[in-house]
Amino acid sequence: MANEAIGPRRPKKIRRIQIGFNVLAQIILILFLAAMVNSIAFKHYQRWDFSRDQKYALSDKTKRFLRTIKGKMRIIVFFSPSTAIAADVQNLLTEYQYAAKGKIDVEYIDPERNLSRAKEIFDKYKVVSDESLLVIDYEGRNKTVKASEMAEIDQSGMSFGEGPRVTAFKGEQAITSAMMDLVEGKKNTLGYVLGHKEPPLSENSTISVLKTFIENENIKFQELNLFDVEAVPAELKTIVIIGPQYDFSDREMKLLRDFWNKQGRILLLLDPGTKTSKLDAFLNELGVKVNDDRLMVFLRTGIQEMALTRDVQAHFLGGSPITKRLADVRALFFGGTSSLTLEPDRVRAANIRIEPLIQAEKGYFAETDYNTDDQAKFQADAKKTGASPTIGASIEKGGSADERVQVNSSRLVLVSNATFVQDNAVTQDQQALDFISGSVNWLLSREQLIGIAPKIPKPLTFSLNEDALRNLRWIVLVLMPLVFAVLGTAVWWKRRV
Repeated sequence: MANEAIGPRRPKKIRRIQIGFNVLAQIILILFLAAMVNSIAFKHYQRWDFSRDQKYALSDKTKRFLRTIKGKMRIIVFFSPSTAIAADVQNLLTEYQYAAKGKIDVEYIDPERNLSRAKEIFDKYKVVSDESLLVIDYEGRNKTVKASEMAEIDQSGMSFGEGPRVTAFKGEQAITSAMMDLVEGKKNTLGYVLGHKEPPLSENSTISVLKTFIENENIKFQELNLFDVEAVPAELKTIVIIGPQYDFSDREMKLLRDFWNKQGRILLLLDPGTKTSKLDAFLNELGVKVNDDRLMVFLRTGIQEMALTRDVQAHFLGGSPITKRLADVRALFFGGTSSLTLEPDRVRAANIRIEPLIQAEKGYFAETDYNTDDQAKFQADAKKTGASPTIGASIEKGGSADERVQVNSSRLVLVSNATFVQDNAVTQDQQALDFISGSVNWLLSREQLIGIAPKIPKPLTFSLNEDALRNLRWIVLVLMPLVFAVLGTAVWWKRRV
């Protein structure tokens, strides 16, 4: 009876407005979270280049340099779409913009379509060339980089109806060099010592590639003959000596020592075939002895045949700011190379620090009787070989061992081989150029900068010998059809049962 008095229960009222507000709040929250995630991802992101040759990946040198830019940099690109490297330049500049974090603005102008804008910019920057180029503007200073400076083009196939082919893309090298020129304002100057039959600085010189490479880092060479001056000019903070064929005079050595004692910087590449006793004595005062020997090694050319070679395979040591990015990289030093004996303990009291930079590979021995043809003696001496000989070192007097502390000091880089930087010895991998770049920048107290090698296109090729071709035929003609036959048989059997 009580249950009948209560009657049927009324359905609960659905609060549609409350549900609607909840759904709306959830949507707004989801949109807010999506916007926050996108905002964070836009400002904090990481890019990776997984391409085989990493054509557009910027070097550490460029990335560190871009971080030093204080103001805004503008790049105006005048490239016709038909230019062979137009797409390469555009992709490369995109990487510059990402690395500069908003410090670089890029404007693309097609001079064949936007004539009015092109003329306006041409008049502003006094551009007179018809070649594709880009203009870099920074704080009122500007510099032009032409397409011909950014690539090496092979046009030999045009007579056969083929288009131009890019053999080496040097866009990063040319653009970063121009940026450095603008940001630093003026070029650094190296004094290049002449007067002892060193390689000249002319276009036909044996070090023309090295000269061009160094000059692309906002550095210029100035010829210096110590016979003609009373002292090394004050504007020269660094001097370069490459392969002197005659020893220095007493007067020249006095100028050299005075320069060193006034916090001078020296890059010295010695030719061991030349007797330079006064230069050797100067180095001995600094704790490095240049030995009168030649590095050699026996290489196996057959099952029992051995050949003696004097070309030195060496690797760079990573303990110095000069070579820390070349650690364990191999390089070949052609011609004669002598060993160096480092004696850091002897000169430590004079606040001189010595650091090995280059070391010969295991198996090389230093032969003092290098003019003999006695192969039995060479083989006997090879068995006595000890630690791998050192062929390159850095010397610093004063300063601080802590890279973070910038203190003026005297600096010297020494290599007991002068041919590894010649044009006929520089390889495409450019280990020699990268080492010299690191040395020069260390001497100029620009440790944050290193050399940039051009990107050489490397075609992807597969080489198959007879065994590999035979296996490939079996796979294509037998194994692959057999797989499908087995699958078909399995399907037929399953349907049958």
